Amino acid sequence: MKLKLLFLLVFAGLVSSCQFTETMVLNADGSGTMSMELNLNEMMAFGGMSEMVTAESKMDTVIYIKDFLEEKKDSISKLSQADQQKLKKLENYKVNINIDSEEKIMKYDISIDFKKVSEANDILSALEQVENIGPSSQKDPSEVKKDETPDIIGVNYSFDKNIFKRDAFIKDKKIHQQQVDSLKQTEAFFAGSLYTLSYTFPKKIKEASNPNAVFSNDKKTMVIRVQFIDYFKDPDLLDLEVKLED
Repeated sequence: MKLKLLFLLVFAGLVSSCQFTETMVLNADGSGTMSMELNLNEMMAFGGMSEMVTAESKMDTVIYIKDFLEEKKDSISKLSQADQQKLKKLENYKVNINIDSEEKIMKYDISIDFKKVSEANDILSALEQVENIGPSSQKDPSEVKKDETPDIIGVNYSFDKNIFKRDAFIKDKKIHQQQVDSLKQTEAFFAGSLYTLSYTFPKKIKEASNPNAVFSNDKKTMVIRVQFIDYFKDPDLLDLEVKLED
């Protein structure tokens, strides 16, 4: 998670809470869907996001990142090969932006239909691009990259022989610690902000490594919730290994 998104959430958190929900539906052949929703409805209700909705008071649109990359291909070509490759990894994601100032709705949903779950490994990077690809954004990708800090938290997903794994990790420990230190004065304001995993599997769950998991009656869906601030400080809190029945 980059600094700019983090500090946006810090300031918004002074008003109310935000909710992250990571949803996966996995098929028997290893394909499926993964989505990451950032729900800022409570902040909207308390007027905490007024500066972000001045340009668009009502919007419900789906943006395909592949189309965005094609539209901006000339400016993207000015980036280094490494940065171009990072953006190319996001081309199969789509973003649903739903904003309604009257109804106090503000949601961002980033999703991907994958053939294998490792294709969803860049979903946090896709989340970071939301502010750059919105319909009203005039940012040039070649200029945006100059001001960005590196991705701090990453996640690797895998599914093999009835075993699913989610492994979160810190990419840059020095910058991550700086971010954690910067939150010390505002931690209390994130008390209502949760990070939720909701995973549905093609077979019954035989066992799951996370003790906080709650299972559906058919044992195919599991939900885990943790405080957002706790997860940000220690991404290993949502590390997971799930074994399915044969």
